[in-house]
Amino acid sequence: MDRIATLLGVTPAPGGQHRGRGTRNALVRLGPRTYLEIVGPDPDQPPPTRPRWFSIDRLREPRLVTWAAAAADIEGLANRAERSGVGIGPVQQGHRTRADGVELSWRFTDPTVVSCDGIVPFLIDWGTSPHPAVTAPWGGELVALRAEHPDPASVDSRLRVLDLDLAVTRGEAPALVATIRTLRGDVELR
Repeated sequence: MDRIATLLGVTPAPGGQHRGRGTRNALVRLGPRTYLEIVGPDPDQPPPTRPRWFSIDRLREPRLVTWAAAAADIEGLANRAERSGVGIGPVQQGHRTRADGVELSWRFTDPTVVSCDGIVPFLIDWGTSPHPAVTAPWGGELVALRAEHPDPASVDSRLRVLDLDLAVTRGEAPALVATIRTLRGDVELR
């Protein structure tokens, strides 16, 4: 949170706990329905019985781990992905309580199923819940999201199964790269 506050010039708003997962989050709005979610261990919860989402237990420094793509037909896309051999996991239900007591619920594919080192996103459908970007503090505008990967053709073929258009170029190591336009200028997050 401190790193994002320094880079974007805004303090991320605490979002809430992911009960039973051992995590909590904080948010920064990057557009009307776009936000940066900072997820980390929650010291107020007992250690979970399974690994925390997003490989948090193995991270050595903050970084962009993956992304979520909005999906109105989440079941249809998850089924297409499964038939095509693209691992995104089954659709499940999530929920958390915001700091102001509002209960949020969403449907999403399993973020513990990692495809192409996190460059292939998990899918999410907020349904009728308030979208998290609405109440998060403005941190800038996401102007570009791209990826680097040692095998960009393989990643691109998986993204196409999900009808996603993300520029993927060859890179030595997998990386997501977000460019955010702030009042201080453009900031690149990896």
